[in-house]
Amino acid sequence: MAGTAKSDATRPAKPRADIPTVETATKSYWDAAAEGKLLIAKCEDCGKVHHYPRPFCPSCWSENVTSIESTGRGTLYTYSTVYMNDLHPFKERLPYVAAIVELDEGPRLMTNMEDCEPADLEVGMPVTVGFRPITDDFTATIFRPA
Repeated sequence: MAGTAKSDATRPAKPRADIPTVETATKSYWDAAAEGKLLIAKCEDCGKVHHYPRPFCPSCWSENVTSIESTGRGTLYTYSTVYMNDLHPFKERLPYVAAIVELDEGPRLMTNMEDCEPADLEVGMPVTVGFRPITDDFTATIFRPA
């Protein structure tokens, strides 16, 4: 019907797809990233480390979990070069490399590889952590070839 559709100016803005939802369990992770530190979690009961931040150990279910700083070193476990993505702000970054990195401490994390050509990447190559501001409030953890 004419006159019933909202104009683009009156519609609420869609949330950005690259802005994380910060919860109590993840706040220290995002705060550390803003300071250039990569935090992972360690279970004080079974001794295993894990990532992503959560208030329990995925191995033994203990809630005796603390944050520790990762060395930021690891290996490229797998990756994919993304050539098409219509979501803002990813569309402006095309092509980009979505990757899984295996940290020297053991956990694997999803990330982006930056400051390199996709053709120069090899599974198993050494990588190191980096940080890229997303907004004034959020910093993304990314990786680069070591």
